[in-house]
Amino acid sequence: MKNVVGNRRRHMSLVDIILSRRSIRRYEKREIPEEVMKKILEAGRQAPSAKNIQPWHFIVITDDEIKEELSRGRYSKFIGDSPVVIVGCADLRSSRKWAVVDTTIAMQNMVIAAWALGIGSCWVGDFDEEQVRELLGIPDGWKVVALITFGYPAERPKARPKKSLEEIVSYNRF
Repeated sequence: MKNVVGNRRRHMSLVDIILSRRSIRRYEKREIPEEVMKKILEAGRQAPSAKNIQPWHFIVITDDEIKEELSRGRYSKFIGDSPVVIVGCADLRSSRKWAVVDTTIAMQNMVIAAWALGIGSCWVGDFDEEQVRELLGIPDGWKVVALITFGYPAERPKARPKKSLEEIVSYNRF
């Protein structure tokens, strides 16, 4: 599947890549090359942030035991099968108002970059923040925003229904 998906994506526009992205919960049993992970992380590093504070820190998890611990939630069992999990943390001391938003933007940059590189991902919100903080040694003042799994897709989910633009957009007033 890698060659077909990868070749097709090389000829897609950025908008097409964004529109084709799906949440992937089943991954092939192969590692993501270091140079590919660096590109994904670089996409996060280059994200915009309020006042260019860059209030994020990303913990890249490849250790199977840690991934197993992170997969104990009701909706997060697939974490243990992913080659990589990135835990996005926001420095609340730097900007309580914007740190979480900025970190989320950086993480979404990584998700889009990954898809463009043939790597699937899935946002994970099913975690106990205190358990994650303790497991990973996250200091006080930092918030765990989300976990994202990454890997080569072993599935091709169909598009899910979305609301129409008319339902979610208005102009000049709500």
